[in-house]
Amino acid sequence: MTNKTIMDELKRGTDEILLEDELNQRLDEGRPLRIKAGFDPTAPDLHIGHTVLINKMHQFQELGHEVIFLIGDFTGMIGDPTGKNATRPALTRDDVIDNARTYEQQIYKILDPEKTLVMFNSSWMNDLGAAGLIQLAARHTVARMLERDDFNKRYSTGKPIAIHEFLYPLVQGYDSVAIKADVELGGTDQKFNMLVGRELQKDYGQKPQVVMTVPILEGTDGVNKMSKSLGNYIGINDKPDEQFGKIMSISDELMWRYFELLSFESIGKIKACKKNVDEGANPRDIKFELAKELVARFHSKREAGLAMKNFIARFQKGAMPDDMPEKTIIASDGSMAIANLLKEAGLTASTSESFRMLKQGAVKIDGERVEDRNLKLGAGSSHVFQVGKRRIARITIT
Repeated sequence: MTNKTIMDELKRGTDEILLEDELNQRLDEGRPLRIKAGFDPTAPDLHIGHTVLINKMHQFQELGHEVIFLIGDFTGMIGDPTGKNATRPALTRDDVIDNARTYEQQIYKILDPEKTLVMFNSSWMNDLGAAGLIQLAARHTVARMLERDDFNKRYSTGKPIAIHEFLYPLVQGYDSVAIKADVELGGTDQKFNMLVGRELQKDYGQKPQVVMTVPILEGTDGVNKMSKSLGNYIGINDKPDEQFGKIMSISDELMWRYFELLSFESIGKIKACKKNVDEGANPRDIKFELAKELVARFHSKREAGLAMKNFIARFQKGAMPDDMPEKTIIASDGSMAIANLLKEAGLTASTSESFRMLKQGAVKIDGERVEDRNLKLGAGSSHVFQVGKRRIARITIT
């Protein structure tokens, strides 16, 4: 495989490579590169938005490079301030360790355990000690930190920035020094932190790492970043039927974004699928292929096949129309009760009818029966709602 072919594959689903020439030079060296990607174990479960990055690690792994899955058990107790407009609450050591254990189990659904090096940044940060941390902090200025957009916005609007938050980019950067990383992978929101790593490597006499950013995947609503708190996520550990149903609930336009960032199919095959849809093929059938691929990856081909059969049994046999209406409902306080939502969407005539239909078991969300009259759905979520046999709509809550 030529370097050009390798670069074309590595660029797929990549937002930016800093610097591409440097990556080409390292590939020319003909040695396995050390590929670093860090994950803070701030929650027990990963969702498929995280796998955009893990897929890129898999790609490097398939090309024979050394992949380092770095669990930020030390940085996780600081709390990444990236994109936040307020100080994040710190996690306890027990929280971080418990979450880290689940990560190790989940990543091997994509990465080869025999070729993956799992590391914890506490292993060198604990040894660095207080004096070493002060010396590390001396290598960066407050002015430089305030160049970061989120810090700058908080400072200019008078919102507090805790001193320990400035340590986060420095510790993440020092991780690259400790690992001697050739390439660091991260979301577009991590660009500043990864560039700090380049500068620190220079300070420590190392060749600075190449920075490769990947896009932030939108959730099932097609608008907001995939997030468990917004309810627009598809979890790696979700049950097969649930995963399949959530993937089928995404819009036809969003489907191509998911293909690009999540599928292992070739670029040529995806282009061919897109051409088929342009020429009149039903996008739902193409979406079936995406759903089967992802469910098989996280479970098995057998379970993916069963999930598809179950989905067809629930929806295709007279339940889900091809021209399903799509509606957007505004939740003024950030969430909306199920009864009010059904009424606002026109699926019931009143909240009392909503309650009655819930009690009768006639309400489904993404194909699953719902009877909890106290259920609230958060802004940023998008689901297929069905009342009875004929009233159905995809509703996005904003």
